[in-house]
Amino acid sequence: MKTQLNQQQNTITNLYEQDYHLWLKITAKLLKNRQLEKLDYDNLIEEIEAMGRSEKRAIESNLIVLLMHLLKYQYQPEKQTNSWRYTIREHRRRIIRSLEDSLSLKKYLTDVFESCYDYARKEAADETGLSLDIFPLKNPFSVKETLSFEFLPDVKS
Repeated sequence: MKTQLNQQQNTITNLYEQDYHLWLKITAKLLKNRQLEKLDYDNLIEEIEAMGRSEKRAIESNLIVLLMHLLKYQYQPEKQTNSWRYTIREHRRRIIRSLEDSLSLKKYLTDVFESCYDYARKEAADETGLSLDIFPLKNPFSVKETLSFEFLPDVKS
């Protein structure tokens, strides 16, 4: 009996490496059927931890793009396009959706807000060709403004 269980455990562990999608389906089925003794715990734990990291990276990535476009919008008014406004709206939507799905990410967003601005500032300088010194060292946008669909920054000339 114990040998058979070990063989099943090895089979599902191997499946994780060979066919990830099938591993997910079988793992979900085992969980639904409360067959906990057959679970591949090591890989399941790894996947759950990775999901959390992935959600945090998505918040950071979307926030950097959003802040960069707000800076571009503010400091290059002559180059403003509908595409920039779309990008601002889209990345706001992505962040807000993530926050609605996982309320605990709101604190994370405020924790990384300033460091994301630092990256956005550098990327805005790279993308626009403007000097990094043009963009303020301190984030000129609040979290509330950044996520507000009605907010667009005042143009700097």
